[in-house]
Amino acid sequence: MHRNPRFSIRIKAIADLLLLALIIICVESSLINNGNGFLFNFNLIILSTSLACWLVSARASGLYNDFRDKSFSIEWVVFLKSLVLHTLLTSFIFFQLFKQGPFNGQHLLLHSFLIFVLLPCQKLAIRIAFKKIRNRDSMLRKVLIVGAGDTGVDFYHHYVKDNYYGYKLTGFIDEEKNPSLNGHYLGKTSEIDQVIARYELDDIIVALPGTAEKQIEQIVSIGEKEGKRIRIIPDYHRFGEGKMKVERFGSFPLITLRSLPLDIIDNRIYKRIFDVGFSLLVLVCFFSWLFPIIAIIIKLGSKGPIFFKQERWGINNKVITCYKFRSMMVASKDVDEHGNYLQAQRNDPRITPIGRFLRKTNLDELPQFFNVLLGSMSVVGPRPHPVPLNLQSKNDVEHYMMRHWVKPGITGWAQVHGYRGETRSPFLMKKRVEFDLWYIENWTFGLDLQIILQTLVNMVKGEKNAF
Repeated sequence: MHRNPRFSIRIKAIADLLLLALIIICVESSLINNGNGFLFNFNLIILSTSLACWLVSARASGLYNDFRDKSFSIEWVVFLKSLVLHTLLTSFIFFQLFKQGPFNGQHLLLHSFLIFVLLPCQKLAIRIAFKKIRNRDSMLRKVLIVGAGDTGVDFYHHYVKDNYYGYKLTGFIDEEKNPSLNGHYLGKTSEIDQVIARYELDDIIVALPGTAEKQIEQIVSIGEKEGKRIRIIPDYHRFGEGKMKVERFGSFPLITLRSLPLDIIDNRIYKRIFDVGFSLLVLVCFFSWLFPIIAIIIKLGSKGPIFFKQERWGINNKVITCYKFRSMMVASKDVDEHGNYLQAQRNDPRITPIGRFLRKTNLDELPQFFNVLLGSMSVVGPRPHPVPLNLQSKNDVEHYMMRHWVKPGITGWAQVHGYRGETRSPFLMKKRVEFDLWYIENWTFGLDLQIILQTLVNMVKGEKNAF
């Protein structure tokens, strides 16, 4: 049985597309052609567009991730996100681009209803079938875990105990007996040749610390001599809880300590397409008529330019020029006599009366949608900080510079959780960085939509740290 989830994921994706195609064929044949056949007129466009939208929606929502060790309810929630996104995409395409076609709201409603009912049933059936296949004794690979420390025991509980990954435990070996093994202790590491001779096993999982190099070398030598498959868990998880990725770089194995969703080119393309589309929508629908109003009020309120521009750090620490509506007096200082950056404070005398309103409602950030269009920022991401604040924080806050692994955003995961505005306390900056790193390591398209929605809600109800 393959431990790699790609095979089962491909099966699920193919099954989804086949069922979706069957739904479309049945619905369109009955509603458009009155049962006179599907391969007619507009139907092929409907089929190909709907399937393409489903692939984009499912991939963006994370529907084809590995859910084998998670409850079905989690997969079902992700499915709902995919269905909502698929419905929005198809409705936009057919009702805006193909207005003259026979596809209408009745078709879309029936499609979505049948997908809502049938796809979860199919997914549940596939899940049960795969579980039965994995639990067959002939499909399970018997595994010996070398190392009864935290790493070995965690591997057992997460990947062996419940047979989700096609493993069945033969036992543990280690120089010291772990009392929590409940009878699974088979002997010392030095006795591995005797254990292999005495017990039936297929794979050997080595979960020893990196300092046990000689032991690992001996285990690999004896195990391969007896024809056993050796798998080694690298002792690098102590460097952080990020998602590791092991890949081959030429002839060298390479371990990436933190593998990010936005390292994948497809995800970056999806995010960029959304950034451009959403920014154009905001600029056309809101900025076009708000700009002259805000510009006049700023000019009447105080002398100086309409826009404020400031150098900040973007992706890979590159300096970008960030645009905002000016909310402070022109003569305001950015740093004090000691060179420390002066963050905006509550009741800050530098802020103009109109500036206070703009900052409270986040309207001062509207020009940053031009930054998004130009590609230096994203709609959602860690907020960019001024250069002096970056220089001040990089040495004081752990992991601070990792915020710059992705493009900065107009809004972010930290901001919707209240960590916005002034960060005089190191604790506040540390919490902001923690939320930013969680977002970077757990990005999904659905998470971006959630953050945008939460930002809009916060703008309406007001935020205590918006000043």
